[in-house]
Amino acid sequence: MKLLRVGPEGAERPAVLAEDGSLLDLSGLTREIDGDFLATDLERAKAAYAAGELPPIQNTKRIGAPVARPGKVVCVGLNYRDHAEETGADVPAEPIIFMKASNTVVGPDDDVLIPRGSEKTDYEVELAVVLGGRARYLDSPADARPLVAGYAISNDVSEREFQLERGGQWDKGKSCETFNPLGPHLVTADEIDDPQNLGLRLWVNGELRQDGDTKNMIFPVDHLIWYLSQFMVLDPGDVINTGTPAGVALGSPGISFLRQGDIVELEIDGLGRQRQRLT
Repeated sequence: MKLLRVGPEGAERPAVLAEDGSLLDLSGLTREIDGDFLATDLERAKAAYAAGELPPIQNTKRIGAPVARPGKVVCVGLNYRDHAEETGADVPAEPIIFMKASNTVVGPDDDVLIPRGSEKTDYEVELAVVLGGRARYLDSPADARPLVAGYAISNDVSEREFQLERGGQWDKGKSCETFNPLGPHLVTADEIDDPQNLGLRLWVNGELRQDGDTKNMIFPVDHLIWYLSQFMVLDPGDVINTGTPAGVALGSPGISFLRQGDIVELEIDGLGRQRQRLT
């Protein structure tokens, strides 16, 4: 099932994208697609969809982020060997973890704002994992998969000077407003046979910049959830950005960073497509 939120910013309605491309209204079952819904009512929504009980909803020009108000956005750095190599970093022995402000999350086609004074705004196509259960001190990676509600496309937009040249932690280069377009859909976990077998691609102004596959993650999804649960509690609705393949501007001499008016497009197999304009 493909879950999404449609409508103006701040007034989105929960919906399901049907197989024929039409939108079905979920607002009779839930006010929001959030952690509470994913933990308690997701199966009821699946049953209502399968039974044909969801009414149609009028198409809207805007799609919001498929998850409302995630409590945490946890990010994994240098999780593809080719990306680590292109940036001149050592392949990590353990996952590199940083946090991204949850209010960076915007719709998949919303404008991305270049921060004041930025010269090095960059792009990163990533597989986002959304939790549907609570992960706390999991015994092994095998315990992780049942806790996944679904998957989505994430653009982990980054300002590299703020991140790497201004001292301190990475977070300040990752948490500028609009720096995490998410969606268009939250594709439920039962629709994705293997999260480690998904192609992911990104274009800037029509030029293919990133072309990778999740099979090349250093630390796969299940391992990441298990690992994170040893250091923090992951709650339903939390988002994990799982890393990006090679091709970012930071690691590509001669490739310019993003500028006002640029168009960035992203896709991941089975998860849809995004398109943002830099402003």
